[in-house]
Amino acid sequence: MKTFKVPTRDEVSPANQAIFDTLKKKLGKVPNSYAFMASSETGLATYLALSNAESSLSMKEKEVINLTVSEINGCHYCTSAHTVIGKLNGFTDEQILEIRRGGASFDAKLDALARFVKEVTNNKGNASQEAIDNFFASGYTNEGLVDTLLIASERTFSNYLNAIVNVPIDFPVAPEI
Repeated sequence: MKTFKVPTRDEVSPANQAIFDTLKKKLGKVPNSYAFMASSETGLATYLALSNAESSLSMKEKEVINLTVSEINGCHYCTSAHTVIGKLNGFTDEQILEIRRGGASFDAKLDALARFVKEVTNNKGNASQEAIDNFFASGYTNEGLVDTLLIASERTFSNYLNAIVNVPIDFPVAPEI
């Protein structure tokens, strides 16, 4: 599989150079996936605006979505990045592996979220009535539904992009499951 070249700061537009500078200050680096998004004049800024948008969901809930979707889509880059982020948000290694499999038995609400997201991702936007009912019965609202699907869509975009461009993983590589 072809690996695309990750652009350097000098190879992107001035607007993207400014974003690179901000990312470097915040994260200590510009992740390769983000750097490749800067191949587009507006792609990186648009992605970051969606990724950093206000949400009714907590950081832990977002990571459940990110880890579940990335595992189902087979994105080793994103499973590696979100394993690190999941740990920063308080998940243990064992919990992260369980979430990647589409469950969270250690928390009923997160379990309903993971199971719902697993069905939606596996079924191209569809879920059983049982998964939908469990999602709402666990405390999620219509707002949570919209926010869940926005995050799943954002993650699917990055999963698909990383699958095509095969950028080098610049995080500790997540274990296979």
